[in-house]
Amino acid sequence: MPYADLPPDHPATLDRPPVEPDGFDAFWEGTLRTARQAGGAPELRPVRDSLLKTLDAYDVRFPGWAGHPVAAWFIVPSEAEGPLPTVITYLGYSGGRGLVTDHLLYASAGYAHLVVDSRGQGHDTPDPHPDAGTQWVHGFMTRGIEDPDAHYYRRLITDCVRAVDAARAIPHVDGDRIVVQGASQGGGLALAVAGLAGDRVAAALPDVPFLCHIRRGAETATDGPYTELVAYLRHHAPYEAERAFATLAHFDGAHFARRATAPALFSAGLMDPVCPPSTVLAAYRNYAGEKDIREWHFADHAGGKGATAVEQLRWLRRHGLAPAER
Repeated sequence: MPYADLPPDHPATLDRPPVEPDGFDAFWEGTLRTARQAGGAPELRPVRDSLLKTLDAYDVRFPGWAGHPVAAWFIVPSEAEGPLPTVITYLGYSGGRGLVTDHLLYASAGYAHLVVDSRGQGHDTPDPHPDAGTQWVHGFMTRGIEDPDAHYYRRLITDCVRAVDAARAIPHVDGDRIVVQGASQGGGLALAVAGLAGDRVAAALPDVPFLCHIRRGAETATDGPYTELVAYLRHHAPYEAERAFATLAHFDGAHFARRATAPALFSAGLMDPVCPPSTVLAAYRNYAGEKDIREWHFADHAGGKGATAVEQLRWLRRHGLAPAER
């Protein structure tokens, strides 16, 4: 596959940064304040039939948007002593939390690990909100696109911030060493949480992140969720582009990045047709905290594949976020 995007350092990738909407901070402050007023604590039940010998797994429910129960897996090394550095993983587009056995890496490396389901995308966390808005095309990008208050990602991002609140209430978790992580949509969600949760996040690992410079993504991606916006604007709302992108700007990782101060390790696939590298670089350039990036020159949306995990674990160790040796 050839380069699907201009080279990340090309001047044309820098000339139109995403425009931040007025009232961005007030929008999110009010959203999260309302969600937290719903209260509630996480509930954990041991998974008795996980078949794991060295890890303990728990089925979790915690309150998200409007107190709606959000499903998660919590996985921890068996007989772990003391609070552990904890990785919170957010998931890729149209995927749920799956099985416990899909998520063994971080707990095997000694971390506590919270895997957050995506409302409406998996089987375990529905999206019952009555103001979900019209679904103009298949997928989630256009759900509620008429109004940021009703858009799907307002609810999902709120769930993800509340996952940090929930993790801090779990005894296994060291609340001062929480790492947010994810690939694609999960990477965009990790960026959003890093920007919204402040010092409750110790580090962020956004891997080939989606939802960054959303307008440019719609203009350049040849595959994946950004094409939903193209279909919507082409077939349903040819006069609504500015309104649509004004809504989506409330969920753009480039704006959350300006507010994030925790150290971050990004990654980008330079032949990525789903999240073109210039969109990732837009968020990376804006990121306010200490930052590094791994650019995979011949990679598509899979990025560095297994090498990404190796880079992340080494990077966390260098930043003092590795579990103690047992």
